[in-house]
Amino acid sequence: MSLTDLVAADGEDRGAESKSVPEFVGNIREYWIAADEVMWDYAPSFPINLMSGEEFTDDQKVFVEEGIGRTYLKSVYREYTPGFGALIERSEEENAYLGLLGPIIRAEVGETIIVHFKNNTRFPASIHPHGVFYTKTSEGARYNDGTEESGKADDTVFPGSSYTYVWSVPRRAGPAKRDPSSIMWPYHSHVHTTADTNAGLIGAIIITRKGMANADGSPRDIDREFVSLFNVYDENVSNYLDVNLGNCTSGICDPDDEDFQESNLMHGINGLLWGNNTYTMNKGERVRWHVFAMGTEVDLHTPHWHGATLKHNGNRVDVTEILPAASKSLTFRPDIAGTWMYHCHVNDHLDAGMMTVFTVLEN
Repeated sequence: MSLTDLVAADGEDRGAESKSVPEFVGNIREYWIAADEVMWDYAPSFPINLMSGEEFTDDQKVFVEEGIGRTYLKSVYREYTPGFGALIERSEEENAYLGLLGPIIRAEVGETIIVHFKNNTRFPASIHPHGVFYTKTSEGARYNDGTEESGKADDTVFPGSSYTYVWSVPRRAGPAKRDPSSIMWPYHSHVHTTADTNAGLIGAIIITRKGMANADGSPRDIDREFVSLFNVYDENVSNYLDVNLGNCTSGICDPDDEDFQESNLMHGINGLLWGNNTYTMNKGERVRWHVFAMGTEVDLHTPHWHGATLKHNGNRVDVTEILPAASKSLTFRPDIAGTWMYHCHVNDHLDAGMMTVFTVLEN
């Protein structure tokens, strides 16, 4: 099958901009991504709360010491060299803030994304993208959609198995007229969505406007991009609850107990609590910040940046709102050096650790 056969007509009505076939022929961006199992520490600074500089209080220890504690077995997406030869280590900057998120998948409008996926975990998994164009064989979501069983290999990739997804990037997957030069879409496992995403299988796709991308797919008019997932990871419904119960050594370890369930709600930014991830930039740089959420009705988040205002759709804000699986892309030029608080302004989330800092360097 040719790449042309993999893409249908772009059905959006754009007047003169409309074309019968999206402009996807061009660069092919290829990724080798595996779902791996890791032991994840939500607060590696323990016993020190980095936001206060002091030891965690008794109320805060509910999430980092009681029950299972702060370390859980999880699944994460990780990027490898071609053929899954070797794990690609993240840059120092990415390692400082991306946390649990999978590798950023980048493309420019008009390109094609090929993702070779391998499932190294003990549970079935998949990769389902938002926003981009895909046929039924690259949707990565299992449900009664009328396709034959032979066409569902993309929906459920079993442990030890692999699958290749092909997604095209037509105009309708990229920035619209009022959007900035790059926008973000989530990707995640969609076999048992609630269990898969709470286990950690979530990442970001960034699409840059046609003609605006650097060689690596990042936008030319931006110096630095960040991605932040505001999410209450519910370890009570993760695929790994039964395994993690074996590490429950403090307090009540009964899955039906409300206090135990509360201790397993990890209120994080990219899977880290109380300042354990940091964002660094230079004064005067052009910075784009992509924010999104996942989860339930609990995950109504209001990211707030201290010491800055950002532009979104022609408006200037220092707080914005996000809903589960929805994203926003905001842009700003930091104009004052210092270390600034960055957090969800929902009180319950703030009190439970959904906060960190960003640092603006003078040079």
